[in-house]
Amino acid sequence: MGRHTNIFRAALAAALLIAGVASARPGSPAGNDRYADNAGVKIHYVVQGKGPLVVMIHGFPDYWATWKPLMKTLNAAGYRTAALDNRGYNLSDKPQGEAAYAMPNLVADVAAVIAAEHQKDAIVIGHDWGAAIAWNVAMSRPDLVNHLVIMSVPHPAGMGRELATNKAQQEGSNYARNFQKPGSEKLLTAEGLAGWVKDPKEKPGYVAAFKRSDFGAMMNYYRANYPKGAGPAAAGPEVPFPLVKAPVLVIHGMKDTALNAAGHNGTWEHVQGDTTILMVPTAGHFVQHDAESLVDRTVRDWLDQRR
Repeated sequence: MGRHTNIFRAALAAALLIAGVASARPGSPAGNDRYADNAGVKIHYVVQGKGPLVVMIHGFPDYWATWKPLMKTLNAAGYRTAALDNRGYNLSDKPQGEAAYAMPNLVADVAAVIAAEHQKDAIVIGHDWGAAIAWNVAMSRPDLVNHLVIMSVPHPAGMGRELATNKAQQEGSNYARNFQKPGSEKLLTAEGLAGWVKDPKEKPGYVAAFKRSDFGAMMNYYRANYPKGAGPAAAGPEVPFPLVKAPVLVIHGMKDTALNAAGHNGTWEHVQGDTTILMVPTAGHFVQHDAESLVDRTVRDWLDQRR
């Protein structure tokens, strides 16, 4: 959900560009494409390696390939990685309507991938919307998550608190209000959405993946799940959250302008297992790229210590 203000501005500037449908396949290794079925919605994912299953969930605007470096690191360490294209993105199905993107459906997509891999549970890693989904999988389906790795997005309790009380977070969430507006998808282009990608070798793959995606679906994540309004009303009613039973690793880039680092304060109060938090002062929202080596090494070592 971060760097989105700049992405939104870039998309506005590029709004007159026509986004055609790309015919090229994404850069997945031959034979490693898989599909899981969730009540008729097919979820594309890419698998690599052997060992304990790691399910990886991307955010906005992104696709499975955001995890390539971490996949390589974990595969070498003896893990099997399964990186999703979230529904609405790239090669996954694109059901119509806001309700199709409500959180229970997104949680069920992850469950479908774990089932497709014939596993009863998995290590679950998420960034941005993928992190929000991962939190919800861990809370609503604790049987599916044996370890949880979160990048950027605070626990829902922390996010709600910051939206209610933190002016910086309220201002940082203005992009989400724009995304919730009807027709916001008409202002987006694949080229504009890929504007955050720094690696020139990867950018064409992102543009192609976004041209295969549904911009309305991307906005429906915000319409169906992101708190509406501002101030205390945005926090919603105070409800107890189920404790996350799995050990949790949180990684946050402190230059993230969309998600305030203070949102992670008190995360440990919502986790039954041990909680590790890594703050990276030099990284922004896409922490898995801005601090690639540190993030990949930290995730690998944290998991290895718990095998």
